[in-house]
Parts: sequence; structure tokens; C-alpha cells
Amino acid sequence: MSSTVPPSRRILLRSGKSPYDVVPVEEALHRDVIATNSGNLIFSDATHKLLEVPGTEVVSNGIRTNVQAAEKINEEYDAFVVPLANAFRPSFEPMLKRLTQLITRLKIPVVVVGVGAQTGLNYDPARLKPIEPAVRAFVSAVLDKSASIGVRGEFTEKYLKDMGFRDVEVIGCPSLFMYGKDLTVAKRAPQLTAESRVAVNGSHSAVRTQGLDRVITAAHERYPHLRYIGQNLSDALQLHWRDVSGPNGKITQMPTHPDHPMYREDKARVYIDPITWIDDLREFDFSFGSRIHGNIAALLAGTPATVLCGDSRTLELCRYFDIPHQRIDELGKGEDVDPATLYAQADFSALVDGHHERFERFTGFLDRNGLQNTFTHGDSGAAFDKRMRSLSFPAGIRPWNDADPIAMAARFGFLQNRITKLTSDNAKLKKELAQSGTKATAAPAPTSVYRRARRVVGKALQSGKQ
Repeated sequence: MSSTVPPSRRILLRSGKSPYDVVPVEEALHRDVIATNSGNLIFSDATHKLLEVPGTEVVSNGIRTNVQAAEKINEEYDAFVVPLANAFRPSFEPMLKRLTQLITRLKIPVVVVGVGAQTGLNYDPARLKPIEPAVRAFVSAVLDKSASIGVRGEFTEKYLKDMGFRDVEVIGCPSLFMYGKDLTVAKRAPQLTAESRVAVNGSHSAVRTQGLDRVITAAHERYPHLRYIGQNLSDALQLHWRDVSGPNGKITQMPTHPDHPMYREDKARVYIDPITWIDDLREFDFSFGSRIHGNIAALLAGTPATVLCGDSRTLELCRYFDIPHQRIDELGKGEDVDPATLYAQADFSALVDGHHERFERFTGFLDRNGLQNTFTHGDSGAAFDKRMRSLSFPAGIRPWNDADPIAMAARFGFLQNRITKLTSDNAKLKKELAQSGTKATAAPAPTSVYRRARRVVGKALQSGKQ
């Protein structure tokens, strides 16, 4: 169905946080504002900027999918915009079902921007067969409230059309349209040398099973200024808290793990705000790795990047945008992969030359779904950029290798606040249960929480002395 959003409106955006929210690192990790992967904030921030036109307020939903809030959303908002990445995958099925339940109850337009299906590099959809009913229900619910659904690339388009859906448009990902129709990426030097600043990124699966650990090790030996940029919440927890208690804590090949040499040499970062991420990458000569948004951040900074594609979600997006890429299964031995070779082979002419046309296709999709964009109907994001530059965002999270009192102050302050809140909550719970005659089962005692916190801090301090 065709949809039209009223001229004066409020748009609810599915995102971990508003771009304008300056969240201290400890709070950001506690709340998981990156929704487990900081790449999510790049495309949600870009979508926020694109949709912020005069007379329109864009509000983040904090990534929550509260089905019971449907009536309130219908009353307070004029559209629900849902930027997604690799949502058509088995592990996302429960969230997809909740989104479907919410969308079914909404009476306002619902626009899905840049959703993708995830399978192997061979584009075989067999592994997605078990979730097909959930995908079918989701897409049907969306198309009941929009003119079309926007997908990332060729594989997802075919996947949905093979199910019988026709209103499917390939629009890529909104992240690369953060600066509108303008995109400039150019090599600053004829070749990389040992003195070049190189950024590398990679998913846990690529490091653990696809040989990227050997690629990183070899690059670390060749390029003294190499920096690893992680994206997972577990990466951030390891850097900031030296926390290796989660399932990813066993992957010592990750440069964000305290046992990795790049951790000890302060050569790892995780960002919780795209603006600081992109700004830092402006100073690099090259970026490479298996993280699509890690490399898109570099391209937005004007820094050359090559994606090492390990699945359909990265491959179809690279093909659509003409981002330089190589299949990770065709690289050969990891130690033979030199960033200098990737840099020399990378050609950015198709990416840059075709950007304007892709931008027009993207904004055309928004128009057909009743959504205005700042580059056509506003100030091209000038007010957004000015406001962002007026704010002071935390720097990238770096390895906790020292015993600096200043570095510890924020951590101890956060822990103390959490303990105080826990104490208050316990007292309130006990009082309520006592009044109802029910035996209290309180949360963990603050002292035990504090002991655990001291163990974490003590371990970090001990490491800093070594």
C-alpha cells in the first residue's frame, strides 16, 4: 500500500540511542546502546540525519521492541522507520517475530530501510529455510504499511522475490549516505610502507574460523602503527573492564583480549559514537578487514578501505556499492595477505562515480514511502552536523593497561552508583514484600557486587604493574 506521512510529524526510529545522546562509556556498556555491535549506530545515525527535516522530530526507541506500546506509538508518532542489517538470519528470528507483532498492531506507516539476509558466500538460502515463515510474516506486515521494502543487495532481493514478494527495492545501506550525494575516497600515497597507519577490523567468526587471526598477526609484524578496531560489546568490555567472562572471552586471538600483544601495546579500540570513530579514521592511510561498517566508517572518513567478505551480507553490499573487496576464502594463507597488496589493488572510481546515482535511488525509495530527506527537503544536514560538533563525545575505548587514578575514577564512580542503586532497590523490594507477607528474595548483596568489582579492578592494576 502507498503511504504518506503528514507534513508536521514525529518519526520513531529503531536505534540504540539518539546521535545527540552523550553517554559515558560505563553507562553505554551497561545499557548496551550499541545493541551488541557498534556498526548498528553508523546506519541508525545516518538514517536519523537523513530524516531530520524542518517540522520533523526523529525519536530513538532505544532498540526496544515493546509490543504493548503499539497503541501509544500510534497516538504519538506518524511513522516508524526501521533500519536493519542482517536481520534475516536464524539467530535474529525471535527479534524478527517481536517486530512483526509490533508492526501488525501499528496503524501508522512502517518503513524498513536496508534489511539483508545472511548466508554463505555461495548465496545458498538453504540455511534460511527454517526461518522462512518468520521472514514471510515480517515482510507481509511491513508491506501492509509501506509502498515497498528496502533491501541491502542482490541476494536479499532474490531471496524475497523467490518467496513471491514484488515490492522489493535494492537501496544498499543508509550508512554510506550520511553525507548525501557526496563521497570522496582517495589514496594519499602511491603505496603503503612500514610507516603507514593501517586500521584492521574483523568479526569473531572471521578470526576464529576463517583465518583472519593469521592476517592480523602478519600485519602486526609488518606495520608498527597498525590498530585493531573492534565492534562487539564483548570487545568493549574486554578493553574497558578486562572482562573475559563471556563466551567470546576464550578467543585470545582477538586483539581486544587482554592476552593479545596488540592489547598490551595499546593498539585496539572500540567506539560507541560514529562521530569519533569516523574522525579518528581520517588520520589513517588504509582500512581493511571483514567488518562492513568498520570499513564504511573509513570510507566516510575519506580513507581507502577493502572489505574481506566472509558471507552474503558483506558481499552483496560491496557489490552494490562497488566497494573494493575480496572473498576471504580466496585469500590463501593469512600470513601471505599484505595490506599493501590490497591497497595497491583497490580501485575506488566505481564507488565514487556511482554514488550520486545510488543516492538518488535511495531518496527515491524514501519519497515513495512518504519520507522526506534533509538533502532534498532540508539544509543537507547542516544543523545536525553543527549540533553534533557542539557536543563532547567520549573517545574510543582503549585497552586498560595502566593504574592511572584518573582512568579508574570513572570506573569506580560507576560501580559505586550501581551499588547504591542496588542497595536502594533491595530495601524497596524487602519493604514491599514484607507488607505483602511474602518472603523477600533480594538481588545480590552490594558487598558481594563490590567484592567482584574489586577483583576486576585489582586484576587490572596488577596487569598494569607488569
